[in-house]
Amino acid sequence: MQFIKSDTNIDFIGKKKIAFALSIILIIISIGSLILRGGPRYGIDFAGGTLVQIKLGGPTELATIKTGLATIEMGNASVQSFGTKTDNSFLIRTDQPMTTDNNYTHKISQALEATTGGKVVIERVEMVGPQVGQDLQQKALMAMFFALLFITIYISGRFELKWLLSGVVAGTLMAVVYFLSLFNVGIAILIMSALVVSLVVFWFLELKYAMGAILALIHDVTIVVGLFSIFDKEFTLPIIAALLTIIGYSLNDTIIVFDRIRENIGKNRKSALPGIINKSINQTISRTILTSTTTLFVVVTLFIFGGGIIHDFAFALIAGVLVGTYSSIFVASPILLAWQGRTKKLNIWPRR
Repeated sequence: MQFIKSDTNIDFIGKKKIAFALSIILIIISIGSLILRGGPRYGIDFAGGTLVQIKLGGPTELATIKTGLATIEMGNASVQSFGTKTDNSFLIRTDQPMTTDNNYTHKISQALEATTGGKVVIERVEMVGPQVGQDLQQKALMAMFFALLFITIYISGRFELKWLLSGVVAGTLMAVVYFLSLFNVGIAILIMSALVVSLVVFWFLELKYAMGAILALIHDVTIVVGLFSIFDKEFTLPIIAALLTIIGYSLNDTIIVFDRIRENIGKNRKSALPGIINKSINQTISRTILTSTTTLFVVVTLFIFGGGIIHDFAFALIAGVLVGTYSSIFVASPILLAWQGRTKKLNIWPRR
């Protein structure tokens, strides 16, 4: 099924400077927001603490709930509405892990009933210790890093037949990460350093397709995480699942374009690389739009009707699908042109 005619010739490559400028601006805004806020706002899963979901008998102001909580020991507590206004549900978060026995929840109910004048129902109580939260945070970051790393092995082998070389690079980077982790280097700094080293190695070893795909994925994840920071949304385990889903979705789209580029280079070896890349993007744009649109139908439905529990997960997927589609066209493919001045032609997997 084609929404766009096969002979369409939109000059995507001609807009690469505008696209790169837009991407740089979005990344700077995302990183700037993360710096100003001191990093992502981690949820109970990662930061540790206690979460209590309550339901009140009628409309209540947040200030009234905070006044009631001030009468009991809850540490640094915050309150936010949950669901629609008619639900009268609220989430209470505190950075101190609490015991979740009946006495604890009874104290909360009594304090809030005294200030709100209505019945309080405790619907959910979750507690995570700080050590467990930190451990989950480290494992989540490592999962994302190794996902990106193993992707480079597949991309390099799939498009450049450099299975052994990419495997050696991946193994070396894994060893470096493990070695540095023994010195208690911060996990975020450790992974950022490893990614920078990876990109430098890809450049010198001319792993072009891998570098294009990884830069596009880093671009997507950075912007999505930045949006969570800008909108002050919590970073939880379901969001990590959403980010890994985004990585897979964006990579799939990028591989489709790369495969067509490789095929067209084999057919038109005398043609200029910018023209080949532009032709390949135009040939796959109909499929890209169709896939993105149908996926968005699902995640937008989840966002609107899925309820508060799945709201942030759906938000991450919506942002990821949009940014991932954009990066496959305007980030991953144009990066292949960076080698045009260094080599006369791309290394192409011989056609069978």
